[in-house]
Amino acid sequence: MSHINESGRDRIIRVILGVVLLYLGWSGTVTGGLGTFMQFFGFVPLATGLVGWCPLYALFGFSTNRRSMQAAGSH
Repeated sequence: MSHINESGRDRIIRVILGVVLLYLGWSGTVTGGLGTFMQFFGFVPLATGLVGWCPLYALFGFSTNRRSMQAAGSH
């Protein structure tokens, strides 16, 4: 799939980061404004990691996925 612009390692890191942020925010470990921020911001890396597509990568024409870079270079 050429629309995936994240490598497997990038995706794993994003999912782990998202889960950690969500846990810290929703469990009450981090409270106040930072905790609220983590409660919602944690969905961003989690979603992009699960889907494999980052809108900022696409906007700037960046990719960590070797397969999509090779496919783009072959056109």
